[in-house]
Amino acid sequence: MIKKNLKTMIITSIIILAPIVAGLILWDKLPAEMATHFGENGEPNGWSSKEFAVFGMPLFLLAVHWFCAFFTGVDPKKENISNKMMTLVLWICPVVAIFGCGSTYMYALDNSINTTAMGILLVGCMFLVVGNYMPKVKQSYTLGIKLPWTLNSEENWNRTHRFAGGIWMLAGVLVLVGGFAEQFWVVFVAILLAVAIPTVYSYILFKKGI
Repeated sequence: MIKKNLKTMIITSIIILAPIVAGLILWDKLPAEMATHFGENGEPNGWSSKEFAVFGMPLFLLAVHWFCAFFTGVDPKKENISNKMMTLVLWICPVVAIFGCGSTYMYALDNSINTTAMGILLVGCMFLVVGNYMPKVKQSYTLGIKLPWTLNSEENWNRTHRFAGGIWMLAGVLVLVGGFAEQFWVVFVAILLAVAIPTVYSYILFKKGI
C-alpha cells in the first residue's frame, strides 16, 4: 500500500520536514529555550532547546508518519481500507507538524498568542473530519473503533461506526464551542463522551447478539 501511495508519502514527508526550513530561516530570532507544552490557560509549562524544537519535533513526527503508514499498509484487512481513508491517515501528521511547529515558532516570536486555543481549534476540526468519514470506515485492525465484538461482527462494526460518526461530529462542535468560550471542562467531557458513548453502544449491540 505504501508503493501505491508513494507520491503522497513523499509529498507529506516534505511537508512534515518543512518546519525545519522555517526554523533555520528564523534561527537567529528564536530563543535558545522554546516553550513546547502549554496548560489550559495558554501559559507554557514545558520547554525544550531550540535544536529540539526545530529539528527534533519534525523528525519525530516523520517517524510516526511512516510508522502509521507501514502498519496501515500491512493490515490483514487492508483491502477494506479505501483510498480516501488512506489519504486521511497520510495527511494527519503533516497537518499536526505544520500546526504544532508553526504555533511553537509563533509563540517564541510573540508570546501573546494563545496556543492552547489554537490546539483546541485543531482538535475540534479533526473530530468533525473524522466523524464525517467514520460511517464509511470498513473493518480493519488499524482504523476505526477496534473492539473484540466490532472485529468479530461486520454488522456490529457498521452500526457502531454509523452511530459514532454523528457522536464525533457533535463532539467536534462542543470542542470548538468549549475552546472559544475558554470552558476547557467542556472540551474534556466532549472528548471523553466521544470515546465512551460509541463503546457502550457497541457493547449493547454485542449483548443483543449483534
